[in-house]
Amino acid sequence: MQISFKDRVYTSQLKNFVNSENNEVLIAGWVQETRDLGNLKFIILRDREGTAQICMKKKITGDEILNKVKELTKESVISVRGNLSANPKAPNGYEIFPNELNIISIANVPLPLDPSEKAVKADVTANIDTRLDNRFLDLRKKDVTAIFRLRNNIINAGRKFLRDNKFIEINSPKIIASASEGGTELFPIAYFDKEAFLAQSPQLYKQMLMAAGFDRVFETATYFRAESHDTTRHLNEITAFDCEMSFVDTENDVMDVIEGLMKTILSEARDSEEVKILNKEISIPEKFPRLSYDECLQYLNEKGITIEWGGDIDTKCERVLGEIVKDKFGSELFFITKYPLKIKPFYTAPENFDADDKYSRAFDLEYKGVEISSGGQRVHIYDLLAERIKRCNLNPENFKFYLDAFKYGMPPHGGFGLGIERILMRMLDVTVREVILFPRDRHRLTP
Repeated sequence: MQISFKDRVYTSQLKNFVNSENNEVLIAGWVQETRDLGNLKFIILRDREGTAQICMKKKITGDEILNKVKELTKESVISVRGNLSANPKAPNGYEIFPNELNIISIANVPLPLDPSEKAVKADVTANIDTRLDNRFLDLRKKDVTAIFRLRNNIINAGRKFLRDNKFIEINSPKIIASASEGGTELFPIAYFDKEAFLAQSPQLYKQMLMAAGFDRVFETATYFRAESHDTTRHLNEITAFDCEMSFVDTENDVMDVIEGLMKTILSEARDSEEVKILNKEISIPEKFPRLSYDECLQYLNEKGITIEWGGDIDTKCERVLGEIVKDKFGSELFFITKYPLKIKPFYTAPENFDADDKYSRAFDLEYKGVEISSGGQRVHIYDLLAERIKRCNLNPENFKFYLDAFKYGMPPHGGFGLGIERILMRMLDVTVREVILFPRDRHRLTP
């Protein structure tokens, strides 16, 4: 039988039809569960919005429908057209008595993993690799779906905040001829007869747009990093809010924007249905503390941890600092500022715009002891930028297309990248592979 889905409604919309004169509805989705109580049969149907109970009585429901129910396996796809009726004992307070049931697709058994709520609640959950190998099934779970609905919500909220603050959305190239940030952690690709790489970030292009007079730009960007990490916080394909803004006085102007963006994202999450499903509480600090690199080293020293000046604040130290800041300032988010210039990329502005400066105008944003953003004020003076490129052991000739933008009028500017996966993993206290649909790490290239 030919089925038309034009009149299909989501399960979340059923409440609108319970008391209407025309209470016949068409829904479609997956069979989460079937129950046979003798004279009564039930199907729990699930779509992306929730579940609905289909009720069949042997003396009322036709044999054709009852025989089809016998064929159903869990996770088969069906459509049901029937009359909606209020029932306080039914899930959500209503149920559907079918006039028509169509089997669209029968699911094979046994399932590689069980996406039913019963399996989740009983903690009979597959390990993360089995889940990712069968991601299409894993994503049918209510709590997993909630993560990606939340992801959608915070991306939309972030975009709105940036647009409201006069940022223009752009799309930069993802195939590039030279490293955006120096280093060798690049994925080479075959690009006809030329050497090319997947982009580490939009850094060079968004800076060039400052010379073009765009003033404020952002991108929901994808980064590719050929780093051989094997941790719960690293991926090789990453998404982020990536922003650049002109006419900044100092890096504090950039931090102000990130703070506003993060507060918007956290507020969107805190008030969402998805966070309730995931049973999480989101706190929003009134102010994000801004601690210098030197202050952080001092706090760590007081805990018996010594870092030589100019050394990296590693993962362990970040966690310790997160605990210190939460105890001292009551905030799960804080900035580390005034990094040593020698450990920052060539485009980072020195404290006094002198190549021999000790400090930079760079910062990181930490969330629960994990870095989620890096940024700062950039060099906008051609001669200084060329000198910085040389001091980072790079060849200015490889950056000619970029450097040319600094010869013909470049305003002072700064920017940042804010990792979307990092935000979610810290917000929800999960691993990074759980908050991206199809993660790419050193072991996983499919699905």
